[in-house]
Amino acid sequence: MGISFSVSLNKIIEKLNLKAAFMPDTESDILITNVDINRPGLQLAGFFNYFDNTRIQIFGRTETEYLEQMTREERNHAVETFFSKKPIAIIFTRSIEPDEKLMEYAKQYNIPILLTDAPTSNFATSLNAFLNLELAPRVTRHGVLVEVYGEGVLLIGDSGVGKSETAIELVKRGHRLIADDAVEIRRVSDKTLVGTSPENIRHFLELRGIGIINVRKIFGIGAVKVSEKIDMVINLEQWNQSKVYDRMGMDDETTDILGLTIPSLTIPIKPGRNLAIIIEVAAMNNRQKRLGYNAAHELLERLGMGDDLPKKTTAYDFDF
Repeated sequence: MGISFSVSLNKIIEKLNLKAAFMPDTESDILITNVDINRPGLQLAGFFNYFDNTRIQIFGRTETEYLEQMTREERNHAVETFFSKKPIAIIFTRSIEPDEKLMEYAKQYNIPILLTDAPTSNFATSLNAFLNLELAPRVTRHGVLVEVYGEGVLLIGDSGVGKSETAIELVKRGHRLIADDAVEIRRVSDKTLVGTSPENIRHFLELRGIGIINVRKIFGIGAVKVSEKIDMVINLEQWNQSKVYDRMGMDDETTDILGLTIPSLTIPIKPGRNLAIIIEVAAMNNRQKRLGYNAAHELLERLGMGDDLPKKTTAYDFDF
């Protein structure tokens, strides 16, 4: 079984600007572990099959209007039955104020009641995106993450190979640093990995011979970014004379991270190679491939050697 993650309810309140109408005394112990949310229309009608009380419950205009159409006895029974299932938290949207009886049941069963002014659908989307990020499977990799022409490039390689020096050259050329040394990678969907830096070392970078620098302080706020998707992995290694390196770009290398396959390259290092420019070209070429264009395939087709090539893909073959 994989490791499960949690986020405190207090952090959700802070990040999404929620107002607490009622919080139990044990608020610091309330942890959210379920990325899914629920609008409890069926539960208010009495159907509790498959009900999961670890999901945050959202009451919008539909749910409150449904309760208003009931008699007082029916409404009290529906609300008490629902609260007796101990949902982990309830959020009212659209500035809806819960009535006194509902607040009584919240206090009786110690259910947090939170309020927001946001429309229900918009808020549900924001909450779901936040939970997807906070509760995503994750791993920490040694490397450097930079944004190059909008592409998230993860640089990996042995310690001392020049990852940080390459990153600072890219920053000087107008690109942005996300993380140095330790990259926290989260799988936020079935297709996307997002990388960020641990908060305590964010924006710091180590240059051997100089020491620790703060990239944000030296180069400005435009030189850094908090997070970025990972579009490709580049492995930097010392040039090995006995190793044959891909010269055509026909080999589609990939790296597996958290079950997702990410396009990757191995770039050999030796004196005279400008790694920053090479990585810029690699990022742009990776984007072209993702959009369906492969320069190596086109060259072989022009030379009459394209019969055995795989079917050419187009942008329509990809999901964006």
